[in-house]
Amino acid sequence: MSLYPGVALVTGAASGIGQATAVSFAKEGCSKIVIADRNDHGLEKTYSLIKDVASGCEVLAGNTDVSKAESVQSLVDKAVERFGRIDYVCNAAGVLSNNERSDATTLDEFDRINGINYRGCWMCSRAEIKQMLKQASLPTHDGRPGNRGSIVNIASQLGIVGRPAAPAYCGSKAAVISMTRCDAIDYSKDDIRVNCVCPGIIETPMTTPNMDVLGSAIAIAPMNRPGTAQEVADCVLFLCSSKASFVQGSALVVDGGYVIN
Repeated sequence: MSLYPGVALVTGAASGIGQATAVSFAKEGCSKIVIADRNDHGLEKTYSLIKDVASGCEVLAGNTDVSKAESVQSLVDKAVERFGRIDYVCNAAGVLSNNERSDATTLDEFDRINGINYRGCWMCSRAEIKQMLKQASLPTHDGRPGNRGSIVNIASQLGIVGRPAAPAYCGSKAAVISMTRCDAIDYSKDDIRVNCVCPGIIETPMTTPNMDVLGSAIAIAPMNRPGTAQEVADCVLFLCSSKASFVQGSALVVDGGYVIN
């Protein structure tokens, strides 16, 4: 049987890691996928890419602002109305750093970064967990005990280490890692797994225009190259699958070795 017999939900699905993850779910046999983002044009592209690799896949696209609680809840409600449950989640919506030190960071900039990267991720995870608590576990690929659901939050290598001129961003991603660990503790007894992935510098539409500037950071990592969105998506799908049934509260670093150098 497929590793993904249930329903996948991906935020930030209009491009980059979110888009690669949504398409990967379709490639790997998930037949019901919910994609969410504020970018309608990007969602249309992701929808087309999914249909290209799995024409029979049922796809629900929803314009969603993760910084607004009512928008998040509406997404979850529509997903459950359409498919009845939510099993695999990738909370990938996020924004980049403002590249300023604390004295130059305005309250509005701080609130924008944390409102999407941390508060938005928390609101998504909270709404998803509330739904997972209502549903039974799915069967697994080899008969091992299953889970009611698996959530993967996208954090960052910069939630583990710091860098100059990024206190708001680094703080927001460190918060995602800590939130993930706390939720993993709280919901283990409910058979819900919560993990996060910590990407390094990844080639996406957000980062590509800045690759020249990012060159020195790329060179720090032993592998000395940017990663691809597909490489991150592969890790997300593993954590969502029943092959990762004993992985809980993990912060899986996908950064070419940046944090170990």
